[in-house]
Order: sequence, then structure tokens, then C-alpha cells
Amino acid sequence: MTQTLLNLTKSEDIVVNIVKGKFALRNKNDAIRLIINKYREESLEPSLRPEYVEELKGIMKQKGRKFSSMKDFDSYFEKNV
Repeated sequence: MTQTLLNLTKSEDIVVNIVKGKFALRNKNDAIRLIINKYREESLEPSLRPEYVEELKGIMKQKGRKFSSMKDFDSYFEKNV
């Protein structure tokens, strides 16, 4: 496990304490982990998330549809959207 020394501003420390209290966490370390995990879930590119890889595998197994031209492509989606 990696250890990191953080220098937090007063307002950043207050936010960590609020998260700690709101989720009834034991210490600030747990609060910072929760913040990092929440950021990872919401902000990282989907290609970096393991569940996205599983979703792509399912998409890859689906049968595709071929179009002979862009005109056929456009008309297909005009009728089916």
C-alpha cells in the first residue's frame, strides 16, 4: 500500500471532515478513499472502468447490419428512430 503525505487547505480539510462525518467513517483516510472512489466512478473515461470493458464485450457479440451506401444508412435510421 502506498502512503502519501497531504497538505490540505483549511477548506479542503473541512470537506474531508464533512465526508467523514456524513458517512460515519473511522478516519480521514477512509474519507479520502471514498472521495477518490467517487471521482473514479463519475469522472474517469469509461474505457478505464472494468464494467465498461464487459459492456463492450457484449456489444461485440451482437450481430451487425451492413449498408450498401450512406443513403441506405440514413433511410434506415429515419424509419427506425
